[in-house]
Amino acid sequence: MSDVTITVRGESETRITPEEAVARLAVRTEGHDRTDVMARATDAVSSLRADLTVRQDSGQVREWSTGRLMVHAERPWNAEGAQLPLVHHASLEVSATFADLDAIADWLSTIAEKDDIQIAGVDWLLTQATATATEAQVAAEAVRVALSRATAYAAAIGRTEITPIEIADVGLLRGGEAPSVPAPRMMKAAFAMDASSSLTLEPADIVVSAAVEARFSAR
Repeated sequence: MSDVTITVRGESETRITPEEAVARLAVRTEGHDRTDVMARATDAVSSLRADLTVRQDSGQVREWSTGRLMVHAERPWNAEGAQLPLVHHASLEVSATFADLDAIADWLSTIAEKDDIQIAGVDWLLTQATATATEAQVAAEAVRVALSRATAYAAAIGRTEITPIEIADVGLLRGGEAPSVPAPRMMKAAFAMDASSSLTLEPADIVVSAAVEARFSAR
């Protein structure tokens, strides 16, 4: 009796509570006086930098960065079609990775009260060590799922011995391009302001998934 080739797909998925949070902020000022606009933006950025430096030294923040200060001007139009006086705008983006998830909510509550600083969002993620270990575990489980399916198919046609021929990321057995390496998906936070104006963060679990295609010989 000739061998039978069995090709299957295996998938696996797990959910993990976030370990770190990346807060994205934007400093934005505007006004008719360019000097005042620049001064307010500079003051806001300086305050953020000083605060984040202290939090990094204490271990709350793992790393942070600021972008370049961008300045532009425009002459807006009113509803009657008349051009209004020149308005200057200054903007700069700030990113901070918090290792202490209990500290970020209180920090953002304070930031939310500042006129020239806006909260652009929060991304949730795993540490690199956890992400790497979890990806390996999920990939191995996907292979085990593929093996289990192939064994069931073989048993259904009366074959009791299976031998792996090929195992690959999805698409490679058909000669396609390799998909990107599985990685934790960063989930956006949910923001809610209660009556006391405190900020509540509701992070979703991070989903780590993997899929493989495998070919077996059954006899």
